[in-house]
Amino acid sequence: MADRVTVIGWDGSPLTTAARSALAAATLVAGAAHHLALPEVPPTAERIRLGSLHLAARRIAGHRGTAVVLADGDPGFFGVVRTLRAPEHGLEVEVVPAVSAVAAAFARAGMPWDDAQVVVAHPRTLRRAVNVCRAHSKVAVLTSPGAGPAELALLLDGVHRTFVICEELGTDRERVTVLTSDRAADHTWRDPNVVIVIGGAGQVSTAEPGWLLGQAPHPPAARGWARPRPEEEGPAGEGESAQLRAAQLARLGPRAGDLVWDIGAGSGALAVDAAALGAAVIAVDADPRACERVTAAARRRGVQIQVVTGRAPHVLESLPEPDVVRVGGGGAEVVAAVADRRPERIVSHASTRDDAEAIGRTLDEHGYVVECALLQSVGLDTRTWAEQERSVVFLLAAERPVSR
Repeated sequence: MADRVTVIGWDGSPLTTAARSALAAATLVAGAAHHLALPEVPPTAERIRLGSLHLAARRIAGHRGTAVVLADGDPGFFGVVRTLRAPEHGLEVEVVPAVSAVAAAFARAGMPWDDAQVVVAHPRTLRRAVNVCRAHSKVAVLTSPGAGPAELALLLDGVHRTFVICEELGTDRERVTVLTSDRAADHTWRDPNVVIVIGGAGQVSTAEPGWLLGQAPHPPAARGWARPRPEEEGPAGEGESAQLRAAQLARLGPRAGDLVWDIGAGSGALAVDAAALGAAVIAVDADPRACERVTAAARRRGVQIQVVTGRAPHVLESLPEPDVVRVGGGGAEVVAAVADRRPERIVSHASTRDDAEAIGRTLDEHGYVVECALLQSVGLDTRTWAEQERSVVFLLAAERPVSR
């Protein structure tokens, strides 16, 4: 095993005294080509061009001597330190950090970033990274080959954002480009890079300091979710009771990186709750007035929702792939069209047993595991304990088996 392993972050600035000392004593140096070309790398040291980090870690573990690993930015922030410290390699490392690529990108843009989301985009995680960009007004994306600015822009089709694209930060080839997302797909970009994605209706401009990383300093929001509708909005329609919405949200489990379809969005109450939980949401309704209500509800809550006016199932054909779906209207026909897209979870409801059986049959035929419950709720006036309104509905929740 290597006698000592030092990980040095490099951001284009002159190396610190600690970094130069570690390099001077190194008998093995691992890094990218531009790292290995640094004049401080000893000419007698064994050199490893970093490709697979796990392969490099195994070679370092078997080296008898002093090893140095060079990495861009802060190697402890989405960097090589996690891999090197994996239990299977048994390496103890010392870290000499540098300014992270994300911090450098926001510095070039002249923007604070304590309220930003930070995601890593690989080809296998690209869709989830895009969903975070849909859901939040300030996101830094650490890209990779095949998951860069052009691919981000293509998957954000129909969602307007501004891209700040930072290429090769800290080098003499550094370039910072600002353009709208609809133009990013027309360019060829150097990999990897950092893309700051900003904009959207939920964006908040404020000088107030935050206190939690990744959270904008919004005014305090009402606690909880699936709250009763305000009285001025009138009584809840079928499928919009607070109790049913709570059960549907619990079955869907929306989270950051997910894309939620809310079909038959109605007032937008469930869509807004799903967005507040961190998911990207597309709300669909055939009624333009309902779409206006959804937009207004999202604005009041300070969340971002893409609203699509159209009738399901036809309007669903052009939408990006969902992770979880609430079908608030359309019955078995719409449920079948949704199941064809293979989301992880689907919830729906029915007012009669016949409709519930039809939806359950459709989900079962598409290979989903289905559960159904009859939910009854009665609102009471706590001054007189008199009944105010009653809701009886069948709740259907379906989950796609992992193997299918």
